Amino acid sequence: MTFMLIFYHTSVNFCITFLYIFSQFFGSFPQVTTADLRLIWYNLVMKLIVGFGNPEAKYNFTRHNFGFLALDFYAKIKGLSWEKNPKFDAIYLKSGDNVFIKPQTYYNNAGKSVQAFAHFYKIPPEKCLILCDDFNLDFGAIRFREKGSAGGNNGLKSTISELGTSEFPRLRLGTGNDELRAKIGDYDFVLSKFTPEEREKLPEILRKISEKIDELL
Repeated sequence: MTFMLIFYHTSVNFCITFLYIFSQFFGSFPQVTTADLRLIWYNLVMKLIVGFGNPEAKYNFTRHNFGFLALDFYAKIKGLSWEKNPKFDAIYLKSGDNVFIKPQTYYNNAGKSVQAFAHFYKIPPEKCLILCDDFNLDFGAIRFREKGSAGGNNGLKSTISELGTSEFPRLRLGTGNDELRAKIGDYDFVLSKFTPEEREKLPEILRKISEKIDELL
């Protein structure tokens, strides 16, 4: 990881230095500092993709872990591997100029990891794509929004609080099952596992989610 970060930042620094020297000689970027160019570079090329979920194995295949599940599927079909980052309390991977993370803070505090990675890589909120479950959407539905309120989602509430804005894109993944939700209540519903019938449909749904992620990157 350390070597990759050094190589990446060395490449970025080289490009920024070139742009700065170019601006001094040709005046294409008047009154622009190297710090300004660094921010412009990061904002242009880097994106942060975040899947919400809870870290313990007992939460695997629960509705609240749909974000984790979606990114795991995406990583698998792309041949990518996850790494741990204890400092930022997340599991992450980097592919080109995209950083994918699964916060290990537990769902309700996911914003802490989002803010840590966004700050480190200088990624603005509008380049942070959040994948989260939504029991108000039919199971398998996928809804993209460029910004909006938390809508009762505690992971989004945490992210809004940590980033200081609600203006970041999110991909809401439908987990709705009205019959089961009415029977066990909202709290137990989000922590419940997908039914056998739902799990049979997951591979196709996850493929569609992966296609949507590629479309948005």
